[in-house]
Amino acid sequence: MLDAIIPLLSLIALEVILGIDNIIFISILADKLPESQRNKLRYWGIGLAMVMRLCLLGLISWILKLDKTLFVLIGNEFTGKGLILIVGGLFLIYKATKEIYHKTEAVKTENIEPTSNSNFGKLLSEVIILDLVFSIDSIITAVGMVQKLWVMYTAVIITVIIMLMASKPISEFIRKHPSFKILALCFLMMIGVSLLAEGFHFEIPKGYIYFSMAFAFLVDIIQMKTVKPAKS
Repeated sequence: MLDAIIPLLSLIALEVILGIDNIIFISILADKLPESQRNKLRYWGIGLAMVMRLCLLGLISWILKLDKTLFVLIGNEFTGKGLILIVGGLFLIYKATKEIYHKTEAVKTENIEPTSNSNFGKLLSEVIILDLVFSIDSIITAVGMVQKLWVMYTAVIITVIIMLMASKPISEFIRKHPSFKILALCFLMMIGVSLLAEGFHFEIPKGYIYFSMAFAFLVDIIQMKTVKPAKS
């Protein structure tokens, strides 16, 4: 039993770290909706992420085939997983860049209240795209770490419960601190570049990425504590 507990805890820790990207993305999109719909998007987004992961675990034989070479172009081998990561990376870079532009340049639209219920379906579809990319990456990583299927299922369910509990506090924190919202968007852009590079078989160690993110977050925290707002 102990032989299963250690891989289970390791996999949960890894899934939680990978899930932070998902939470940040969903939180930023949820901020575009009226207050009454933000929780709904968070729960739907994270819930669908769990469903996708559980379904993909049932298709492990198909998932493993995604690592096989589909074609070679200009000396680069492209796999099914690689193509998904490239598309997901480009999508994440595009969304992060667009949101940063709106937050920094489109000042005139900054104070417009979130309006439409019709936006919910569009935003949910964007969440689903990223859920799919992160889910496939997550499952392939899980298969490389453990062999027992029940350990993977348990890790996914526990991770989603943790994500559901953490999503609202993280969303509220990002919403109340505009500088952290820009930082979070930069994190997403970095993750997009990482996915793009991985799709082209250029592996950027995730430890470097998360260390740089943690360091930038710490600097922003220090700045927030030391720089006092000017008195009117």
